Amino acid sequence: MGCVAAHAQIVTTPYSKMGYGLLNDNVSSIQRSMGGVGYAMKGGRIINVMNPASYADVDSLTFLWDVGVDLTNLWSNENGNKGYNFGGGLDYLTGHFKVAKGLGASFGLLPYASVGYSYGGSISGGDESRSGNGGFNQLYVGAGYQPVKNLSVGFNFAYLFGTITNTTLVTSTSTSYFTRNMKLRDWNMQIGAQYSLPLAGGRDLLTVGATYQPKKAFHGNAWGTTFDTQDTDVDTVGYTSMKGNYEQAASIGAGLSYTWNHRLTVEADYTYQKWSKAKYLPIGGIEPQQMQFDDRWKLAAGVQYTPNRRGSYVGAMLFRAGVFYNHDYLNFNGNNVRDYGASIGVGLPAPSGKTTVNLGLEWRHRETSPTHLITENYLNITLGVNFNEMWFWKSRIR
Repeated sequence: MGCVAAHAQIVTTPYSKMGYGLLNDNVSSIQRSMGGVGYAMKGGRIINVMNPASYADVDSLTFLWDVGVDLTNLWSNENGNKGYNFGGGLDYLTGHFKVAKGLGASFGLLPYASVGYSYGGSISGGDESRSGNGGFNQLYVGAGYQPVKNLSVGFNFAYLFGTITNTTLVTSTSTSYFTRNMKLRDWNMQIGAQYSLPLAGGRDLLTVGATYQPKKAFHGNAWGTTFDTQDTDVDTVGYTSMKGNYEQAASIGAGLSYTWNHRLTVEADYTYQKWSKAKYLPIGGIEPQQMQFDDRWKLAAGVQYTPNRRGSYVGAMLFRAGVFYNHDYLNFNGNNVRDYGASIGVGLPAPSGKTTVNLGLEWRHRETSPTHLITENYLNITLGVNFNEMWFWKSRIR
């Protein structure tokens, strides 16, 4: 692997060349400012895709939209070779509305996994460059229902689609390239539950949440291509169906949150994904043979504080902070990829209506262990706009 060069994508790291790239946790700009928590998060003014049970908690008069963008600065270091990168783009688009009493629904477009990198250097007798782009996206619909007081259950159903391409270009006495490709067309399913216990006469709220996503085979195709200027023919290598050869790991998540006096919310989450038992077939001759999957687990904690929603403008602002530690699923030559970070953010209410602009600043550190192959530091700026429209309000004619 090598240093990162300029690449205009949200993900810009050579670590994303392995497996399916970097995985996304379905977090909004609000949740990223709180360390990425969400399993026990609920509220009529947020869209929480992390746990579909939260969809049941929605104002009957409003239609919520949430749009998020991301700007990233990356500093990398590999054996004293330093690199810098800047990228960004649209992160997600989600909607949320009430269907009936105790029943809410959501839909949107989210990233599932992302790939983006470009680096190179000299080799014996020539030069070598490596690059990758693409990713898998999920177009989802979901619903949350409250069957009994304080208990909500829900599901997300998603259509997965996208293509990942990893390219190696070698220039010496001739020019040759190798590509590793995946094209995904599949479905996905997640279920969730939340239980809330009002305390202190209803001023405080204790909520526990959990989600489950089953292990399943991916559907699509994977193949490699090779080309050499001395041959002139493009050859396809190892073309295969992804079904039976590539799998998604089973995933569970659990969280606990406590809200005090409608002002202060504290939440802690745990995520576990059994990637070590998920199938992944290397593409002969061009797949990194040293790569394997580890079980992924993540710890996150976050806090949100509102001084006084009905007071001054500053009092109605939402202040957020969080931390996380992620033991990732990628392992290269016996070295696990892991990252940790901290974030802060603020929610700025619009002068009129219930729309909120959410700004966040996130610092993230990524490296491998026990051997530090590449050290990366990220500074991410997140921007989300939560539109709260009174679509279902009926005006009275006088």
